[in-house]
Amino acid sequence: MNEIKKIKKISIWIFLIPFISINTCLVLTQVFPYGEIFAIGDAISEDWRPWIVPYIDGHSSISRVVRVYPNSMIFKPSMILTGILLMIYWTNIKSLIKKIDKDHRHLNKVFYCGVASAIFLILHSIFLGVKFELSLLKLLRRIVLLSFIVLEVTAQAYLILILYEIKSKIKTFINEKVLMLKRILITILILAAIIIIPFLPFSNLKILKHMLEWNYLLGIITFYLLTFFMWKDNKN
Repeated sequence: MNEIKKIKKISIWIFLIPFISINTCLVLTQVFPYGEIFAIGDAISEDWRPWIVPYIDGHSSISRVVRVYPNSMIFKPSMILTGILLMIYWTNIKSLIKKIDKDHRHLNKVFYCGVASAIFLILHSIFLGVKFELSLLKLLRRIVLLSFIVLEVTAQAYLILILYEIKSKIKTFINEKVLMLKRILITILILAAIIIIPFLPFSNLKILKHMLEWNYLLGIITFYLLTFFMWKDNKN
């Protein structure tokens, strides 16, 4: 199926583009000294230097690292491109599922959640770093980010459900062990979200929230890395 080739190609880029751009921003932020002309070095507090690994120590949020200039010039275009690739990815997923089971009950759900999550990612990327005076607009920006996460994880969960329901029809096209890994990953993401949400209002848990933020995003994009390895190059 032609869709499988497209899905494999797109999925690896959906993983690589955000992974490389975010971690490039993290490295650049720490290469430039605190207090330089560019604000790039100011994204990491001088008290936390010489080096941090926020995946482990939680000493900075993603937004603080990527919104400063010139990091924003790397992050924003890469996230907008990722959003566009996500739209193409979910469109191909819908097309593929329709060929296998055109009347599947979750077909529209997975498509609309996936495309909507991509739109919210693009909106968040556009407005990241823009200073809003009104608290209502600041709240709206957080809602946009939360909407991306919720819809993206929902779309991924629905896709796993669909793949298991049609597994007998696609056995020759997938690696079942990788599909199981994807199922475990999405289960962890859902459980983590349920556990984390009640603690979000507490300001004294910043380090923990930052650490979870970095790892949660890594988990979301790792789903697409596993997608690349799950589908086989089956010409029949």
